[in-house]
Amino acid sequence: MKEQTYTRIRESQEYLSTLGDIGYRPLFGGYSLFVDGVIFAMVSDGELYLRACEQCTDYFTKKAAPTLQYFKRGLPVQLNYYRVDNELWQNTGQLIQLSSSALRSAQREKARRKSLNRLKDLPNITLNIEMMLREAGITDSETLKSFGAKRSWLKLKNLKKVVGVKVLLALAGAIRGVHEAVLPSEVRQELMEWWRCYEQRHSR
Repeated sequence: MKEQTYTRIRESQEYLSTLGDIGYRPLFGGYSLFVDGVIFAMVSDGELYLRACEQCTDYFTKKAAPTLQYFKRGLPVQLNYYRVDNELWQNTGQLIQLSSSALRSAQREKARRKSLNRLKDLPNITLNIEMMLREAGITDSETLKSFGAKRSWLKLKNLKKVVGVKVLLALAGAIRGVHEAVLPSEVRQELMEWWRCYEQRHSR
């Protein structure tokens, strides 16, 4: 079955070469197919599955095409990917068209998620703070949240010595999704105390 899967991956890369350089990597017990990091299809047990999109869903629903299923802790999980049958494999033009639609849909979704992830869209994050964060290697809201306010502030402090407690509070508020003025008093107090200790240690 593994050889059939690799054969199908190679066929997919050949048939859909007009979409770009198609890469693959293990995912959900099969292999994802992607262009420029955007996943648009899966290959599992020797079968190609296309990611659901408006055009794909219309086509595959009419054909009652099965969706991709994998097992997680012994339980079946249905994924929004439709199996490509032999009829579609023989219709190269339509296969390319549906695959292109799946890729464009995935690209739009990725762009939408990325736009929601912009630092500047968070409370308290001015353009100046966003630029400093990017310079420090913090380029999106998820990274900021994973680093936390203190670690992010220290990264900024290493770049700009003049960064003060106001920025620390702004970062804490941004991570919580609130204006720094309405941070809980215990959070504000703990951050202020941490900042004072830091300043005292480094002013000697």
